[in-house]
Amino acid sequence: MEHTDVIVIGAGPVGLFAGFYVGMRGLSFRFIDPLPEPGGQLSALYPEKYIYDVAGFPKVYAKDLVKGLVEQVAPFNPIYNLGERAETLEKEGDLFKVTTSLGNTFTAKAVIVAAGVGAFEPRRIGAPGEQEFEGKGVYYAVKSKAEFQGKRVLIVGGGDSAVDWALNLLDTAREITLIHRRPQFRAHEASVKELLKAHEEGRLKVLTPYEVRRIEGDAWVRKAVIFQNQTQEEVELEVDAVLILAGYLTKLGPLANWGLALEKNKIKVDTTMATSIPGVYACGDIVTYPGKLPLIVLGFGEAAIAANHAAAYANPALKVNPGHSSEKAEEKAPA
Repeated sequence: MEHTDVIVIGAGPVGLFAGFYVGMRGLSFRFIDPLPEPGGQLSALYPEKYIYDVAGFPKVYAKDLVKGLVEQVAPFNPIYNLGERAETLEKEGDLFKVTTSLGNTFTAKAVIVAAGVGAFEPRRIGAPGEQEFEGKGVYYAVKSKAEFQGKRVLIVGGGDSAVDWALNLLDTAREITLIHRRPQFRAHEASVKELLKAHEEGRLKVLTPYEVRRIEGDAWVRKAVIFQNQTQEEVELEVDAVLILAGYLTKLGPLANWGLALEKNKIKVDTTMATSIPGVYACGDIVTYPGKLPLIVLGFGEAAIAANHAAAYANPALKVNPGHSSEKAEEKAPA
């Protein structure tokens, strides 16, 4: 089946929820995503990390949130084209045509771009030994906490991921040292407060302003040499793992050539999540508008707006307002 009413570019959490709402309107849809499984960054980078700011969940593992989103959309029979990237977007008559990196061509009446932050790769720190030991004790994400069981872990970074993982690995790692190149952290205040409390209690060690001088080992990481970047004083740490969480470099990739109005590598949208191309909507971290905040809960709201307007564009007989889900779910879900 090459044609659906709507194509959703991106099968991350926001894309999955957009698909759910398209299904609620009784329309067919497919997901196109370069990753091999749904869930975007939640699945690829931190499946065992807790998320605390999703309404109704005091805390939820990223992988469990993805599992719930996949189950939520399943009754509407979504088509998944995973492991292939959307390369081109063209308009032919009243249909959009999307070609992919695998040479497939798909058509739809409307398109929703929910590609997260676009193509992303970890930000490397450039320390000697970093590249040599990548996959041999140098990590850029935590796919499984079990990988760090009983290990001496050096965490590099000062944002939410670094602080959160320092805390989340307390019940797993034997020793944790977190270093950051500045005394100030970029993470949420409550998390930083908890981190510093754990440091004061001796449950982990926090060193600022420190950076990595070099990483050493044999077949695996054995040592990290760090330095105080104001005095240049060096400290040698015996470690089994170096977890570098210095952020990600992002780029739009092929999306940059689709003719969409952009602002600082983000897609500009209006209050209906419409882009500069009629019939193409966007939502999630990839969009920008006045007052935009990069929060997953806002992405879900944007997905509902984008999906309902896309549905009405694909089928003008539909109203934009979907009504209450409690009244429509059983009616719209396919048998």
